[in-house]
Amino acid sequence: MQQKIIILDFGSQTTQLIARRLRELDTFCEILPYNKFPQGDKDVIGVILSGSPYSVYDPEAFKVDLTQFVGRLPVLGICYGAQYISYHNGGNVEPAGSREYGRQNLTTIHKECPLFHAFDDNSQVWMSHGDTITAIPTGAEVVASTESVLNAAYYCPDARLMGSQYEGHCPVMGVQFHPEVFHSVQGTQLLRNFVVDICGGNQDWSADNYIETTVRELREQIGSDRVILGLSGGVDSSVAAVLLNRAIGSQLTCIFVDHGMLRKNEFQDVMKDYECLGLNVIGVDASDKFLSDLEGVTEPEKKRKIIGRDFVEVFNAEAKKITDAKWLAQGTIYPDRIESLNITGKVIKSHHNVGGLPEEMHLSLCEPLKWLFKDEVRRVGRSLGMPEHLITRHPFPGPGLAVRILGAITREKVRILQDADDIYIRGLREYKVKLSGEEARRVLAAGVPADMVDGEIEVSLYDQIWQAGTILLSEVRSVGVMGDERTYENPVALRAVTSTDAMTADWAHLPYDFMAKVSTEIINKVKGVNRVCYDISSKPPATIEWE
Repeated sequence: MQQKIIILDFGSQTTQLIARRLRELDTFCEILPYNKFPQGDKDVIGVILSGSPYSVYDPEAFKVDLTQFVGRLPVLGICYGAQYISYHNGGNVEPAGSREYGRQNLTTIHKECPLFHAFDDNSQVWMSHGDTITAIPTGAEVVASTESVLNAAYYCPDARLMGSQYEGHCPVMGVQFHPEVFHSVQGTQLLRNFVVDICGGNQDWSADNYIETTVRELREQIGSDRVILGLSGGVDSSVAAVLLNRAIGSQLTCIFVDHGMLRKNEFQDVMKDYECLGLNVIGVDASDKFLSDLEGVTEPEKKRKIIGRDFVEVFNAEAKKITDAKWLAQGTIYPDRIESLNITGKVIKSHHNVGGLPEEMHLSLCEPLKWLFKDEVRRVGRSLGMPEHLITRHPFPGPGLAVRILGAITREKVRILQDADDIYIRGLREYKVKLSGEEARRVLAAGVPADMVDGEIEVSLYDQIWQAGTILLSEVRSVGVMGDERTYENPVALRAVTSTDAMTADWAHLPYDFMAKVSTEIINKVKGVNRVCYDISSKPPATIEWE
């Protein structure tokens, strides 16, 4: 039995954060649309209802039949989820006088309530709602309040107290704050209380257990068949390859295509890494084809389509040489699948790892990482013994530097960008910063490699950042002076963001001395660049990549 918590998604932007926090508690969970509760799944030990952009009394609000699980399983409603339970069980929800948003402190906490076990006085929480619960559900009691929110949390020890339709003894509870966000200081403690103390979770979800279970399932799924995997050099495909290699060994053949727009020396370096890992990898240098087909193309989406088309052609040509292959493996991870469908089932975003296979390949799909978040993929990689520099690599766009060169692509522009980006990324890896307190705890919890120095941890800037890269503004020329000569060359923009899942991102506040050093080195060493800028846009409204 694999215990699991079901998170019913009502459209909240932080639903994935709930799942990530539960996984950090070594508890498996699954995000499902609000109307897709798995009634026959006996592994479910509890249910969480997420927030939502709607009001419970909105005619278009998402509605769920609570009788499917209330009474049979412990239920926790968060924000909209708490309001929905109250609204449909004798309580009342009304528009707040003003939007209740931001940090607040719990002025009243019933610590004898199992949901608030081990909470501190005045614990900080994060509110984000326009409605508020003015009357709690029948049979429940208020267990936490803030200065402005009387019914910040409620608890009903037995669902039967809420109405005759609930036959079971399981508790029902709701919180109007968001325990999943970082600003709710003891939010993880609340979720632990729900999962472990109330639902009886045994916290058996771990990287080692995942590897053991997945290797067994892969052997059963694949048998003696051959598998092809397309490698990108990134974390996901690399971990998927090593995991498959452990399961089926020589039955796996990997294909790594160089489209000519990888990082500097990346094709050669990654091929050496894969050789050290014992993987059977076919390297294909198709840079001439890609660069030729991209000649003169400036429109970003057209670039992407050309690269995607060419990649399929090159990959298929190589894959057809493996005539007995029956499976295509991909490094699809859990957020890929969540992002690709919204809660109404309509596609809102295409993704490079999600979608149909080319029909002519006649291969079945194998996705060994499909239940993992990015940080879990890295934990699995470490448990598999992979080198740290592969595990901690930043995400890199599938089209590579093509979407970091604004305007038409040429070999010379690729060379300029590769050289500038190499200086930037090496600088990030070499520059060390010291952290302490809560910031240090978060970094260590994420598995970031760190050294202890004078009671503080020391990490590289690179490992603090979600993603970094350089953009060549090749359609812009800037005047400069080098020595006694006037120059008229290209500027580059440096980009670095912090994030947890790339759904949102903030620009990283890099140290001034680091930025000065990198800027000087790029301008002095990279022919064709005479100006360096830094992008301070967050997502939203900007995206991480420029194109």
